[in-house]
Order: sequence, then structure tokens, then C-alpha cells
Amino acid sequence: MPSAVVLDAIVKAYDIRGLVGEQLDADVARALGAAAAEVLASPGGTMVLAHDMRPSSPELADAFATGVTAQGVDVVELGLGSTDLLYFASGELDAPGAVFTASHNPAAYNGVKLCRAGAGPVAIDSGLGDIRDLAKGHLVAGELPAAGRVGRRTQRSMVEAFGAHVRTFVDAAALRQVRVAVDAGNGMAGLVWPAVVAGLPIVTTPLFFELDGTFPNHPANPLEPENLRDLQRTVAAGGHDLGLAFDGDADRVFAVDETGEPIASSLIGAVVAERLLARHPGATVLHNLICSRIVPETIERAGGVAVRTRVGHSFIKQRMAETDAIYAVEHSGHFYFRDNYRADSGVIAALVLLEAVAAAGRPLSEVVAPYDRYANSGEISVTVADGDATLRRVAEAFADRGELDHQDGLTVTLPDAWCNVRPSNTEPRLRLNVEAADPPGMRALRDEVLRLLGDEPSPAAGAPPSGPAPPDPTG
Repeated sequence: MPSAVVLDAIVKAYDIRGLVGEQLDADVARALGAAAAEVLASPGGTMVLAHDMRPSSPELADAFATGVTAQGVDVVELGLGSTDLLYFASGELDAPGAVFTASHNPAAYNGVKLCRAGAGPVAIDSGLGDIRDLAKGHLVAGELPAAGRVGRRTQRSMVEAFGAHVRTFVDAAALRQVRVAVDAGNGMAGLVWPAVVAGLPIVTTPLFFELDGTFPNHPANPLEPENLRDLQRTVAAGGHDLGLAFDGDADRVFAVDETGEPIASSLIGAVVAERLLARHPGATVLHNLICSRIVPETIERAGGVAVRTRVGHSFIKQRMAETDAIYAVEHSGHFYFRDNYRADSGVIAALVLLEAVAAAGRPLSEVVAPYDRYANSGEISVTVADGDATLRRVAEAFADRGELDHQDGLTVTLPDAWCNVRPSNTEPRLRLNVEAADPPGMRALRDEVLRLLGDEPSPAAGAPPSGPAPPDPTG
């Protein structure tokens, strides 16, 4: 059995992730369930619980439920479900929730994503740290604290209800036929996508819809280019307007156009923002600070109010509540909707994108072309010995040349370009994003900042030797 100290390693900034058996087993899950009930639920209250398709998920979810009910809290067991389905259930039932998933991580991993009642966020400084500490105490004691009653466990499927909810974000009656290839990566999109498009004129070519947490075809991580190859080949063969790829728990979506070319999440975010603002004139839309400039420009051109926010779901959900924003865009493929309890949903974003393609009567490449105005580096990860000192060095180099903003690292804004350097939550790394009006401008700024970070830029025109950052830990 893992010791209590392992919780310090597996409890991350926004969720819990660890190696099954070595770091996360039934005893740890049971202790986490009891702790989550103590922090998130009221005595005699209810929690909702779901799990993904990983082989370890049913046993871990069962142990978690045992920990919850030991505290006198009832559990509504949803069974198999995506993360966004869990958020929907938490909102509909007004109860805190948990879903066992490790998202895009390999099969050897599992974890838990948690939320408060109404799909409210839980992060390390807003409940998750307390859950970690209580669970450590339970493991050290070797038993759970006794409650006055044992909670009940009931089963309830909400897949069809979730599908109907997602369809409210589009005008189903006006939707024209769209042909789309969807790569579920053997993950939870294989369960929820058919429920979402039921009754709609969406013609889906399914790839790897069989639920299999061993990931026999490719990892369910569309951020890695090699994991898009099957989708790209299918779409490029013809007959599709676009392709969609979901991560393992289906809360993030990525797109390729009809030629198989990947489309940046900022462009998807801008298209979706414009459609939502047509229905909610003058509304506020959030964008995190490393989205492309095209996102706030599109929001403002559509008559909305663009509000910039930090990276991270807990910050975004808080700002959505403060500003009554109808929508929020993250660079990493997370899209948040006010009318989805301010939670992110890959399938809602995907369906609104399909509506945009159908309304245009043109393939995705032509739909996004007006938004594709800037050259972007993508996220680059650089290992540094002293992140604070390195950020000061970058700030000093640009102090007399541009506008400096210290929200979430350092953002430097120049007349025709910008860059952001921010620290990783979990590693001694800095993340660099650069955007400019054209590719030469982007490369020049990128290479200058890389030298300041102590990383030599590539002599080629492409990405620097550090390459893309590791997958988004909130995925």
C-alpha cells in the first residue's frame, strides 16, 4: 500500500494524478473519498461520482464511494462518464462531484477531478489541499472517522440528459448536414458523442470509439502530433468537412480541417465566441493571456467585452462568476460556458464549431481563414535553474521597448508582437509563447527570448530545440 506521503506527489494544482498501485490504490481512494466528503459535502448530503474507461477506474471509484458514504454522505453513481458529463451532473443535481480519470495520461495512471456543488472549481488553495491533508491523516490512522450514519449509494445514468443539454447550445432546427471524422482515442468521447449528435444531421465517421483504457491504437492525447495521424489520414482521404479529436476524458477538443491540417485552439475559440455573441449581444467573453490576439479582436468586433485572465480553470471560473461572462477560451483546448455551470466542455465547443461550418456551407479551412492572421510559436518549454531571476532578466531586456505585464509570469507587448513567459506549476520550467504579425517577426522575438532564457534557438525556421511543452496538466 502507498504511504500517506505519496499524497504530496499525486495531488496537483487542480486535480489528482498518480501511478495505479504504486501511488494510487483502493486504500488511497477510500481515504480521498472520506476527505472529499468532509470538505465538499454537508452531513447527510450527496456527492455525484463517475469514472472513465481505464481498467483501474471501477475499483478506485468503488473505494472512493465507500469513503464518502462512511462520512454519512450519499453517492449518486453515474457509472461511465466524461469529465464534462460529471460537471453537468454536479450542476443539475447541485451536488459536489468527482470523476476518476487521468485524462490524456497513459493507462498506468489514474486520478480524480473534483468539483463543488454546481460544478464549482476545486484547486489546491480552494479545497484540494485540505482534502490531501485529511486523506493523509486517514491513511496514517489506518481507519476512517466514524459518522452517525452510512450514506446510501444509488445508480443513475445522465448520458442522454447530457446530450440533450449540449444540443441546447445550437439551433438544431436550422442545422445543415456536416460530415465529420471523430477520433475518440478509445476514450469517453466514444460514449458521449453519439448521445450529443442524436437526431442531428451530423454524419460521423467514428475512429476508436470502443472504450478501452489500455489505449490500443494511440494515446488519447491530441496535443501530440503523432496522435492525430489517424484522424488526419481519414479526413484527408476526402468526404469530410473537418475532423475532431478528444482527449481521454473528453473535456478537451482539437480540430483538423478538411485537408487534415491542425487548427489552433485560439481560432476555434474565436469562431465559437462570434457565434455565441450573436445570441448574446454585448456579453462578456474571457480569454486567457496566451490566447492569440485574434480572440479578443474577434470578441470586440462582434460587439462583446473581452476580458483577459490568467491560465487555469479555477481562475477562469472565478472570473466568469465575477463578470457574468458567457464563455471563456483557453489556449489548451478548454472552452467554458456560462450556461454549462461555467464548466468546460469539449463536446459543446465541438457542436458549436460544427454549427459554424454548417451555417457557412464551407469546409473548416475556409471558415477559420479570416481568423488566421498571426504567426504563433506554440508553447515552448525551457528548463531553468532560477525562474524568478530569469524572468527579471527578460523584463530588464524589454523594459524600454514594450509594455510589461506581470499577471501570470511576464507578458511583453511590442507594436507588432507579444510574448509571455510563465512558470510551470509542477516543474522547474518556464513556458514561452510568442505571437507576431508575420513569421519572421515571430521567429526574431522567439529567438531573442530563448537566448535570455538560456536556451539556444534552432538555426532552422521551425520550433526551437526544446520543442513543445508537456501536455496541459489540467487536461
